[in-house]
Amino acid sequence: MLGLPDDIRAFLFDLDGVLTQTATVHAAAWKDTFDAFLRAEAARTGGPFTPFDAVADYDAFVDGRPRLDGTRAFLRSRGIELPEGTDADPPGARTVQGVSRAKNDTVLRMIREQGVAPYEGSVAYVRRLRALGLPAAVVSSSANCRDVLRAAGIEGYFDVIVDGVVAKRDGLPGKPAPDTYLAAARALGVEPAHAAVFEDALAGVASGRAGGFGAVVGVDRTGQAAELRRDGASVVVQDLAELIPGPGPRADQPEGAPE
Repeated sequence: MLGLPDDIRAFLFDLDGVLTQTATVHAAAWKDTFDAFLRAEAARTGGPFTPFDAVADYDAFVDGRPRLDGTRAFLRSRGIELPEGTDADPPGARTVQGVSRAKNDTVLRMIREQGVAPYEGSVAYVRRLRALGLPAAVVSSSANCRDVLRAAGIEGYFDVIVDGVVAKRDGLPGKPAPDTYLAAARALGVEPAHAAVFEDALAGVASGRAGGFGAVVGVDRTGQAAELRRDGASVVVQDLAELIPGPGPRADQPEGAPE
């Protein structure tokens, strides 16, 4: 049913890159933020300026992770350790909190200017779930999750939302730890073995694998199917519409392959 094992009874979706076309916005916001920081560091230390790579660095260090974790991971990859600071630090302060706040301000501005578009294949898939009476949740590291869902017009499709605000409130470690997905499954009253995780981020599929979920669907928007499988995806698709029963090739099945 719906391209997954028949014993799957709950569906847990990442937000950016799975439901909404905001992953590229986040990548651009991280690049804007980190490049400004790295230029200032180069000027301060006299060292070279090596810009943030919005594909390789984004995938390896920030995609799918809570904002503060992403900031720490990327800066550590460049050999930079900053003081943590506090959530009162202004954007651009030379602290983990200050850099992270600058990124958040940038992504919110970009979303206001550009709007938020959902992936139509994902919307069709979630509508099919709702028509069948199956529960669904959004599990996102973003503290702006509800605003993005509302802007995309799809907030009402989900029974449970576990986002960055909930994770902070409940002390849940972020992806690749499985805790946020496990919390969503508990809220829906379903054991992980009977729930499916949908993720486009390497940290996210690792989270699904670590949680022992019955299916982990990797959504390959950027040509990293092999990496998604390596890190935990049991199924890889380019669009969730591939999982909806009907004519055409199934997930992981090439065009022209025998049925």
